[in-house]
Amino acid sequence: MHDKPVALVTGANQGIGLQIAKDLAARGLTVLVGSRSLERGEAAATEVGPEAVALQLDVTDQASVQSAAERVRNEFGRLDVLIQNAAISNTKRQPGQSIEEYAKTTCPGNVDLDEMRAVWDTNVFGVLTIYQAMLPILRKTPGARIVNVSSGLGSLTAASDPAYPYRAVFGPVYPASKTALNALTVAMAMELEPDGIKVNAVSPGYTKTNLNGYAGTETVEEGAREAVRVAMLGPDGPTGKFTRWNGETIPW
Repeated sequence: MHDKPVALVTGANQGIGLQIAKDLAARGLTVLVGSRSLERGEAAATEVGPEAVALQLDVTDQASVQSAAERVRNEFGRLDVLIQNAAISNTKRQPGQSIEEYAKTTCPGNVDLDEMRAVWDTNVFGVLTIYQAMLPILRKTPGARIVNVSSGLGSLTAASDPAYPYRAVFGPVYPASKTALNALTVAMAMELEPDGIKVNAVSPGYTKTNLNGYAGTETVEEGAREAVRVAMLGPDGPTGKFTRWNGETIPW
């Protein structure tokens, strides 16, 4: 077994995922930089530091996921932290189209089902695929942690409030995919509670990344903070929670 704690971050070749990888490496963990493109993953791993290892990982490709799990098992023999960060917001938003304009094209009555399936394939089914593949390794690692990177846009409580400033953009594609991710988080936390594995969801806030066309208002350093904090929770830390920095609870 590898003698240092090991963290896997999906979608870690850029944005929040890359910053999370850097922050975990700075805390002494060996970080597996999950990336669909091995070349981009290797470039990111070089940026993270000598304790980072690129891992080719496409969360929508079962063969890629199984190959990655076998590599983690054979080369490291442990997985202390799994951060499910890989996500997409859309596949058909037009250049220059605002989030609000795009949201009008994805209401329940007119949403393109292929668009919805594509986003959910990464944000929901991809998360569950990784979870199932890595679960045997996590269960063999005492004190393992899972962090699902969600979004405040997925909060049903917030979206149901007429005063919520982002209510107009709630819809079946990205926001509802994060609602589904939150439901998976609760189910995972319930399943793994007897194993002592903490599973939580975090919101990075409106971070300036490729996901939103760099329209966000917070830096990636700010966006990564809560995921890293929750990943490092001790044995008395909570499980099955949805938080933003610094431990502020977001209603489901």
